[in-house]
Amino acid sequence: MTTDEPLRPDSPVLADAASSLAAAYVHVPFCARLCPYCDFNVVVGRDDLIERYVSAVVAEIEREPVWRQLDAVYVGGGTPSRVPPVLLASIVDALERRFGFVPGVEISLEANPEDWTLAVGDGLREAGFTRVSFGVQSFDHEVLNALGRMHSPERAETAVGAARLTGFSVNVDLIFGTPGERKTDWIAGVARTFSLAPDHVSAYALTIERGTALGRAVAAGAPAPDEDLQADDYEALEKAARAAGLVRYEVSNYARPGHTCVYNLVTWAQGDYLAFGAGAHGHRNGERFRNVRRIDAYLDRVEAGIRPVQGTERLDPWGREQERLLLGLRRTAGVEAGDGGIHLLESAWGTRLEHAGVIDLEGSRLRVRRPLLTDEVSRAVLALSGCDC
Repeated sequence: MTTDEPLRPDSPVLADAASSLAAAYVHVPFCARLCPYCDFNVVVGRDDLIERYVSAVVAEIEREPVWRQLDAVYVGGGTPSRVPPVLLASIVDALERRFGFVPGVEISLEANPEDWTLAVGDGLREAGFTRVSFGVQSFDHEVLNALGRMHSPERAETAVGAARLTGFSVNVDLIFGTPGERKTDWIAGVARTFSLAPDHVSAYALTIERGTALGRAVAAGAPAPDEDLQADDYEALEKAARAAGLVRYEVSNYARPGHTCVYNLVTWAQGDYLAFGAGAHGHRNGERFRNVRRIDAYLDRVEAGIRPVQGTERLDPWGREQERLLLGLRRTAGVEAGDGGIHLLESAWGTRLEHAGVIDLEGSRLRVRRPLLTDEVSRAVLALSGCDC
């Protein structure tokens, strides 16, 4: 998917081409602290298992049937940057030996700013990583404390700058709508973000997940995020991103041309991606699969020579069509309407959304024009009865 001039991040050509690419996800669950809002598959205080875990992931990769060359690899977590670069290199090497990489392969890693040093960056570049996504979340001391983050705004700035100097394509992750965060503080943080000239920015509204410390606190009476304030924050970010030359190509993601996240494009296009590690989810040939979630169970299975897959799901034709719309309509490029899209437009809910300017059909392509209402569109898609698609 390379051209002399990079396509715009919101290009339909770029979005649709991703369905034919191949990717892999690797989950690294280790964290120094459990953030109060996090419901991901993470472990704290288990760093003694890091080497054993990496060996298990390598073994899982080596037992996977030979497939085809990978266009993208994404190492997420957890906090992959807690793992020494030399161990992460063994995972990348295993993937390359087993499947091979296309020229210009994207190899991404999630990182916390407090873990980053010039030596770490050099080690990761030597290991083959090309892209880093920093969990910055905020440039406000009080918000970082409320979110349980361990870095300072200054540490985040240093990490982003160092990674750019080392040659990484850099993403900055932000969270907006933390209770108590003032609009002026958010806008100042956004300005600080773009002053660092990141290649990519991802911004997500703080959500309350059941079973998390934040969820329990809100249930006990603590303030919950204000959706109206979050909408204002979203619009302020989009305006700043546009002024900085980044293009929104998905509801929560902005990039400079040539810096879209290829792995994410694959997942939004219903493309095929393998999955390795505890709790990792993959998709291949129309079937979704997930590994066992608990790290001890994962290690026991892999070390016993047992495939760690816990469950699989194959959608029926209508379920797959709904999924195609749900994923595709998150992209700015939208999705080919197809039978499911026409079914949506002809429904009472879809008609209301079209008349309100939330969705429209341009040629054969269905798009969401008001991204803040994407969840409303998703509910309309899920409410559709099956059709002969």
